[in-house]
Amino acid sequence: MKKDVKTKGTRKPADFTVATPRVASSGSGKGLNLTSAAYALSVHDNAKLPPPGMPEIAFAGRSNAGKSSAINTLTGRKRLAFASKTPGRTQLLNFFALGDTAYLVDLPGYGYAGVPLEVRKHWESLVGQYVAERASLAGVMLMMDARHPLTPLDHELLAWLAPSERPVHVLLTKSDKLSKQVSQRTLQQARVGLARIYANSTVQLFSSTKREGLSEAVAKMTEWVRDAAKNKTPPKGE
Repeated sequence: MKKDVKTKGTRKPADFTVATPRVASSGSGKGLNLTSAAYALSVHDNAKLPPPGMPEIAFAGRSNAGKSSAINTLTGRKRLAFASKTPGRTQLLNFFALGDTAYLVDLPGYGYAGVPLEVRKHWESLVGQYVAERASLAGVMLMMDARHPLTPLDHELLAWLAPSERPVHVLLTKSDKLSKQVSQRTLQQARVGLARIYANSTVQLFSSTKREGLSEAVAKMTEWVRDAAKNKTPPKGE
């Protein structure tokens, strides 16, 4: 396993606690302890993914949608996940182990401009195949900037997910930048829009700055992990 993991050039934040990747039974009924999140491995090629085992919760979102901030806020860490100063530079699937309960998987951001075509193609291959085919993927936390939800690129990611009917929970990030009235209207519009294009989805307001929406997001992830532990039937298409 270790010899296949490409970590060269991967910058690790100073407060990373390195954990040994595990291939554990997904039958644990434990609640999620997000503060236990520890870096496990980074993957540049789907062929190098660890064998399916613990449930995986993927975090996806456009560049600058607040994905790294959301991961750090949910895990109570300052630099567990971090964004490169150059959007589109880090093209890895980064796995963080929650003990022997689940993995959080930080997917490369999408929608960045000014990157070579081969980088965009790599993203489509790496992330597109992962979200469409990964047997251990229990659900996808999709970050959307509350000021610009449901962009064409968000629609594209949802289209990749559609055949497997995986659950998606949308975090409308940076909701603190909207007034209460506007944020509630945006939430309702996003709920209606998602229902039209992706039935197996839920949505909430979220703010890393104000630490709002954390309990709702954690409850959804815990639900997915527990469902994965009980459900022995793989998603459609797998």
